[in-house]
Amino acid sequence: MELIKYRKYDYDMLVIGGGSGGLACSKEAAQLGQKVAVLDYVEPSAKGTKWGLGGTCVNVGCIPKKLMHQAALLGTAVKDLNYSVAVQNHVKSLNWGHRVQLQDKKVKYMNLKGSLVDEHTVRGLNKAGKETILTAKNIVIATGGRPKYPTNIPGAVEHGITSDDIFWLKKSPGKTYCSLNKLLHILGVVVEIFVMFEFGCPPFLFVQQMAGLVTDYMEAYGTRFAWKSVPNRVDKLPSGALQVTWTNTQTGGEHKDTFDCVLWAVGRAPETKALGLDKLGIQLNKETGKIIVGADESASVPNIYAFGDIGEGRPELTPTAIKAGKLLARRLAGQSAELMNYDNVPTTVFTPLEYSCVGLSEEEAEKRHGKDRIEVYHAFYKPLEFTVAERDASQCYIKVVCERGGNGKILGLHFTGPNAGEVAQGFAMSFQCGATYSHLVQTVGIHPTCAEEVVKVHITKRSGLDATVTGC
Repeated sequence: MELIKYRKYDYDMLVIGGGSGGLACSKEAAQLGQKVAVLDYVEPSAKGTKWGLGGTCVNVGCIPKKLMHQAALLGTAVKDLNYSVAVQNHVKSLNWGHRVQLQDKKVKYMNLKGSLVDEHTVRGLNKAGKETILTAKNIVIATGGRPKYPTNIPGAVEHGITSDDIFWLKKSPGKTYCSLNKLLHILGVVVEIFVMFEFGCPPFLFVQQMAGLVTDYMEAYGTRFAWKSVPNRVDKLPSGALQVTWTNTQTGGEHKDTFDCVLWAVGRAPETKALGLDKLGIQLNKETGKIIVGADESASVPNIYAFGDIGEGRPELTPTAIKAGKLLARRLAGQSAELMNYDNVPTTVFTPLEYSCVGLSEEEAEKRHGKDRIEVYHAFYKPLEFTVAERDASQCYIKVVCERGGNGKILGLHFTGPNAGEVAQGFAMSFQCGATYSHLVQTVGIHPTCAEEVVKVHITKRSGLDATVTGC
């Protein structure tokens, strides 16, 4: 190709970050004839945990989370240590697979920590401190984020762990204190867990009603919640146990208890500090630290692009990063002008009672359209999986938020129950096609499934009628 013959840079594209998005972007660009390199370097966690190519999703996120979640459902996560080894071995095989794919697609992989020198130059450092200077027509930042420690709490860093470490433990964490601020994803990892909230309701990205159903279910099956409690300090006792001291903000009372493990799940911070963005004047959101990007993922400096978890206003989800990365690669190669559509992205929380959603929450729909212009259909149902075991199904719930009037365009769908992610994935495609309530009720269900209950939903919240599903 003539482009390669007259190139003045080392590469057409340099990608800093070998996570799902960065890998997808780099491979797509290489397939389109671009000369591409990926720099990926994992800074060990505070506990020294390190991993290979593939980023958060592969190593300390989606993949081990789902595998451990499945183990927890089978009652083996704590008892069967070999399962933990199997998860780690699977992750290592994925690390190797990513390296092979990059090689096959002629993407240069370098285990270097990258930082920006200017809009066309990247400085890479290996673990020995040796420097490599690389140039590219375009630089793509896809470094994602890392979990935060509450640095204002004595003993938090010395004695606590984060999601960077939980999947790589050599043994069961035992009785675990989990300070939770934003996410519930991690709770499926351990069976015995003690959770603190700084707020009255788990304020993750989803709606309070659904969060309440999930926590009610977890409390019914043995998870202890201490609401409106703020941790003060963590001390290691002579016995090796970890003593956590916390304050109940409602009563003002101070409490103590001992644990085998302290797990912090208080949010994530973008990996921007070591990139040298300030030297180039790249604009960041001062509150979040994320890179401010345009609809085409461009940063405020020409030839610099950022996407995935690092981009301001972007969902912190692997599939969106992968799709956004591929589309960015096609645009930069001049093959397409298509932009990423961030609307109606489905997602799931792998808590013991799974929760999935796509589209708007009821609250957001009210805010945008007005309470009188939306209709909410809902149902409490009993999964067939719960019947033989005679498990309580009172938290298994479906909510479909629609426009009121006409065909009733569907604005949001929310589901708690078994295999929630599988259910939401199927219905998510209908959102891209402008699905309406009429379409929903015209759809024939698959019997007997939980997803079938979605197409049968017909009781509105407005009616005040009992929404409990009866009969087969």
